[in-house]
Amino acid sequence: MTSEDHPPTDRLQRDRPHSARVWNFLLGGKDHYAADREAGEMILRMFPDIALLARLQRRFLVRAVRHLAAEAGIRQFLDIGSGLPTVDNTHEVAQRVAPASRIVYVDNDPLVLVHAENLLTSTPEGACAYLDADVRDPEGILEVAARTLDFSQPVALTMLGILGQIPDSDEPEAVVARFLDALPPGSYLALSDGTDTNEALNQAISVYNANSASSYHLRGPERIAAYFDGLELVEPGIVPTAQWHPAPDDVSRSTSDSGVDAICGIGRKA
Repeated sequence: MTSEDHPPTDRLQRDRPHSARVWNFLLGGKDHYAADREAGEMILRMFPDIALLARLQRRFLVRAVRHLAAEAGIRQFLDIGSGLPTVDNTHEVAQRVAPASRIVYVDNDPLVLVHAENLLTSTPEGACAYLDADVRDPEGILEVAARTLDFSQPVALTMLGILGQIPDSDEPEAVVARFLDALPPGSYLALSDGTDTNEALNQAISVYNANSASSYHLRGPERIAAYFDGLELVEPGIVPTAQWHPAPDDVSRSTSDSGVDAICGIGRKA
C-alpha cells in the first residue's frame, strides 16, 4: 500500500523507465517520461514487433473480458497489473455487457496510482475500486478487494503481462495458486505473458532490465502453461495471443505464430 511518507508523486522515478509507462509508450499513449520513451525506442530497435505484441495483449484483454462477461456470465473482475488507463479498460468492456459488473484494479506503479481516478468511473449499477499493492501479496490484495467483490461468488482474475515481472525467487506459480485457492468454484483465470522463444526479444529484454527500475522475466511456453494446472481450459486452450478468439479486424499477419512471442489462455476453476 502507499505509504503516507511516500506519496505517489515522490515515487515516480522519472529518470528511470517503469514497465507500465514503457508499455503505455508502446501502445501509443501519452503517460510516460523521457526515460520510458528511450527504453521503449531501444526495445523497438532491437525487437520491432514489441509494439505489435503490446497491441495484441491489449486486444486479448478486451476479448477475454467480453467473453467472461457475455459467455461465462461473470460479474466480478480482479485485474492484477492493470497498467495505465487506456481505451477499453476492463470495467468499460465488462459494464458494456453487464452494467452491474464490479471491478477491482491492482497495480503498484506510482503513475498508475496518480491516474487511478480515471479507472474509477463506474456505472451506477456496478462498482470500481483501485488498490495500490504488489502482486506478491495475494492475501493483502484479497482482503481489501473483498470490500468491493463478493468472494462467495465467481470472480475473473486477469493477469496480463504481470507474472513476467516476478522473478523466479518469488515463485510466480505459487502466487497464482494463492489467488486461485481463495476464489470459489466457477471462477476464471485469464492470463498472458511473453515467452523466451525469440533471441532478439531475449536480448532486448536483457538490455531493458539492466537499465530499468523493474525487470521482466521471459519464460518458456510450458512454464506459462503450468499456471493453468488444475483448471478447465476454455477453447482454444493456450495459444499465441492473436489466436485466442480473434475478432475479424484482428486477422492479419499477426495471427500467425511468427512475430508474436506471447501466449495466453483462460481457465475455469471447477
